[in-house]
Amino acid sequence: MVRFLHTSDWQLGMTRHFLSEEAQARFTQDRIDGIRRIGELARAHDAAFVVVAGDVFESNQVARQTVVRALEAMAAIPVPVLLLPGNHDPLDAASVYRAPTFVQRRPRQVSVLEEPTPIVPDAASGVEVIGVPWGNKQPLVDLVAAQLRALAPCAPGRLRIVVGHGCVDALAPDRSRPELIRCAEVDAALADGRLQYLALGDRHSTTAIGDSGAVWYSGAPVATDFGEIDPGNVLLVELAAGAPPVVTSLPLVDAGGWRFLDEQAALNSGADVEVFATRLAAMPHKERAILRLRLVGSLALDAHARLEQVLDESRELFASLQIWARHTDLVVLPDADGGDALGLSGYARQAWDELDSTARGEGEDAAEARDALALLFRLARRQQPAEGSRTP
Repeated sequence: MVRFLHTSDWQLGMTRHFLSEEAQARFTQDRIDGIRRIGELARAHDAAFVVVAGDVFESNQVARQTVVRALEAMAAIPVPVLLLPGNHDPLDAASVYRAPTFVQRRPRQVSVLEEPTPIVPDAASGVEVIGVPWGNKQPLVDLVAAQLRALAPCAPGRLRIVVGHGCVDALAPDRSRPELIRCAEVDAALADGRLQYLALGDRHSTTAIGDSGAVWYSGAPVATDFGEIDPGNVLLVELAAGAPPVVTSLPLVDAGGWRFLDEQAALNSGADVEVFATRLAAMPHKERAILRLRLVGSLALDAHARLEQVLDESRELFASLQIWARHTDLVVLPDADGGDALGLSGYARQAWDELDSTARGEGEDAAEARDALALLFRLARRQQPAEGSRTP
């Protein structure tokens, strides 16, 4: 019997354009810290080794500092670590795994699965690991199937783990792509004993493939984008000859980890805005929440001004807060007596009346005028003395 950890898609060095410099620094560091937590899980669960099924780095052009910090974190993992080059970091001419920084600083227990040659990790006799690395970003064949065809069934009592990367045909909308991993070939190899477990990377959500219980995507250990269903895990795999694998999903961090959130709000009154403000305020761990909002409805100018205030304050708390323009349809309604209520005069009142007239029409000019009215409303409100104050 052997127990090991299956992880993938670390994508160290990943950047996100919607993150501020401060949030990006935390996002980067948390990915490095995740490596150390994997080491802690390996120790806590008495794992014999760790396999990383591709895309360890975001690309082969990551910063030297990223490589150095990653290797230092890997050095703290107390068991062998087997890294598979994937589509983000393939073994091409510019491979990060062959760069002097990686070669010179690579910890003793870290190995790169550069060839489909069986590796027997320390303290795991009777177990062999075979990697299927990507040599470039666009393979023209099913790399995993090609390797499986070259294997003979395992000898009695021995266990074989194959580490691959890429999309399986069962999950692909276009099944004609040549590089897809063909599930039928994997199932055949499992049935005749050519392997006992296929560790996959590429899909960022933890996912079991098929009914065998022996083919899994570990998912990314740290969330990377919207649409990921179950990221943030590492798989603990227990293999024994003649028995199906026992796979346990282990959360890498507690509920305070990075989250990509899609939220929609229908806003048609000031009361709706206040409910929305309460909803944002109640969200936990905002400093690691990346929030994408879809806003629909129609608001009077004063309610819209309050909404802008809520959004401005929230942007200071969340790692990122963006309005998803393509899915947002929020109309600002002109207020017939808005200029009077604000006490506008002179050029400001003239601008208000002109914008108000345009805003009551239709089309792009009307929409721009409504946005301008909302901005003018907010600026004018800021200049008004607070209730109860006196102008000296």
